[in-house]
Amino acid sequence: MPHLQVCPLSRLPETLAASGAEHLMTLMKQGTAIARPAGIAEGRHCVIEASDIVAPLDGHVIPDEAHVAAILAFARAWDRQQPLLIHCYAGISRSTAAAYLVACALAPERDEAEIARSLRVASPSATPNALLVAIADSMLDRHGRMVAAITGIGRGADAFEGEVFRLALTSDIRTRL
Repeated sequence: MPHLQVCPLSRLPETLAASGAEHLMTLMKQGTAIARPAGIAEGRHCVIEASDIVAPLDGHVIPDEAHVAAILAFARAWDRQQPLLIHCYAGISRSTAAAYLVACALAPERDEAEIARSLRVASPSATPNALLVAIADSMLDRHGRMVAAITGIGRGADAFEGEVFRLALTSDIRTRL
């Protein structure tokens, strides 16, 4: 069953090895993205260089439509044979937003609130970047439902970094690792 795997940077090597993922999405601040790990073939590592911000800030790259378009294009090209591993620095905001918008994009029949609730169950600390969610909501023609669903689950529990978790693309399959 294809699913999304999410982790913080500190847990990337072990999560990559344990998950069997062959596709990797990295969301990091400009200039800090990691090199493509061994075991991830060329063309199977998507690097999104944007800061975890929702308003312009000097010295930072704010997430924009080009970033979301790259996330969506990479996810749509994923063969779904193995998990898609998504990570950011802490595994709390950018990566959980990317996982949420990928789940919404690849399962358009699923209710946004159901996906958001699944995300909360899988990751109590998930606090998806609101700007990434809002841009994706518009691009996917979800008419504000993605934003409302993420607002509905509220801010995640305080944490230095998130736990490794998986998010299914289909209903009722969610597992914390």
